[in-house]
Amino acid sequence: MSAKKLNLKYCVFLPIVLLVTIFLWAIPVDWYGIEALTVVQQRVIALFVFAALMWIFEIIPNWTTSLLVIVFALLAVSDKGLGFLCDPKYGQLVGYKSIMSAFADPVVMLFLGGFVLAIMAEKYGLDVTLARILLKPFGTKPKMVLLGFLLVIAIFSMFMSNTATAAMMLAFLAPVLAALPSDDKGKIGLALSIPVAANIGGIGTPIGTPPNATAVKFLAEAGADVTFGEWAVRMIPFVLIMLFVAWIVLQILFPFKAKEIKLEIPENKRKSDWKTIVVWVTFIGTILLWATEQWTKINSNVVALIPLGVLTATGIFTKDDIKEINWSVLWLVAGGFALGTCLQGTGLAKVLINAIPFGSMSVVLVLVCAGLVCYFLSNFISNSATAALLIPILIVVAEGMADPEAANNAEFLAFGGTQAMISFIAVCASIAMLFPISTPPNAIASSTGLVETKDMTKVGIIVGAVGFVLGYFWLTKLFPFA
Repeated sequence: MSAKKLNLKYCVFLPIVLLVTIFLWAIPVDWYGIEALTVVQQRVIALFVFAALMWIFEIIPNWTTSLLVIVFALLAVSDKGLGFLCDPKYGQLVGYKSIMSAFADPVVMLFLGGFVLAIMAEKYGLDVTLARILLKPFGTKPKMVLLGFLLVIAIFSMFMSNTATAAMMLAFLAPVLAALPSDDKGKIGLALSIPVAANIGGIGTPIGTPPNATAVKFLAEAGADVTFGEWAVRMIPFVLIMLFVAWIVLQILFPFKAKEIKLEIPENKRKSDWKTIVVWVTFIGTILLWATEQWTKINSNVVALIPLGVLTATGIFTKDDIKEINWSVLWLVAGGFALGTCLQGTGLAKVLINAIPFGSMSVVLVLVCAGLVCYFLSNFISNSATAALLIPILIVVAEGMADPEAANNAEFLAFGGTQAMISFIAVCASIAMLFPISTPPNAIASSTGLVETKDMTKVGIIVGAVGFVLGYFWLTKLFPFA
């Protein structure tokens, strides 16, 4: 990072964040104009704003902001924090164990299992083998190869990290790009297929991307459980439609000059042995258990630990492999969960429900505005951070609108209720892909040197607009979680 950017972050943005946080923390409670607001709840508001600004400006890595949030929450609003701050007279405190448990939340375990599968798939050649099998049917016509990449990347992204999928497919794409003429615009379309498909594909399952897992987590806490199968049945058709839209858009904006593309994916030279067989069986078995949760009744969070147990017990997943786990993502998500715990545990959520007349607001207005805010933020900060920031608030909004005494209760339930609102927000986080900084897959595509920001933005605007409108009608009118 350049010295200029560092100076801007530390000399301008950091003082702003600290001043705003201190102001919100120290100002008299009456200043907020919220009836029944306590000092402890005021601290949660300050902590929430601190996290939001730190995530937006990325003064320090996002995952370190999450860790700071947990530490500050433990010190300032927990029942085992600093004595002069954490006195019950200042308001309802949060159990310190519930804050610390964010590190081992069931959804964090879900991602841990997903990371283990991804690491083993790469180590034992499952990724290459599956890619060869899945891409072969698409032949050598450029437009069909493009469709093949979109579909295969999306499938991988439903079960693996979007970033890992994008990095893996970039390696497969490199020889294809090298074989095309230097002036072939289709190369740009192929490069962009990686982030577009990875971002869209992640929508398909609860483990596909952190916003989905965050949504499922808070829906469960709100008593609106959504199983793995229920999510997949509704979202995978949506993903397929969006991929078709992206396929058309990429062909129009970046037409191919070449008439044929020879897809050259290197052979998997790893010798098959008992370890490879165990990895294959575990990989397929885990995915089947995730997909059949409605029938097996085994929670997807529990299933996620099966590969960890099997692969460590057999010595296949070693202590060296543990280093490959993306702990920063797990801690980032944990920080968001801790914020949600503080919001609920201090009673701030109920205070906000009573203070803001969500029950009398237009349902359409609330949904559209919330979706736009989520989309806007996700283009500048990680979609994980955006979901962690907004979903706890919107759960509160949904509870207010779901109140039987709310004026718009019937309208809200007709739109699909809490499940529709929160799942729509998760979709809005995933379709934000305007800039290289928007998502890691975008940054990976930009690293090819083929994609200019203006190209990415053009595709991102079109795909994002279609995804926003389609997602709204899909989840509130066509296939709501009702």
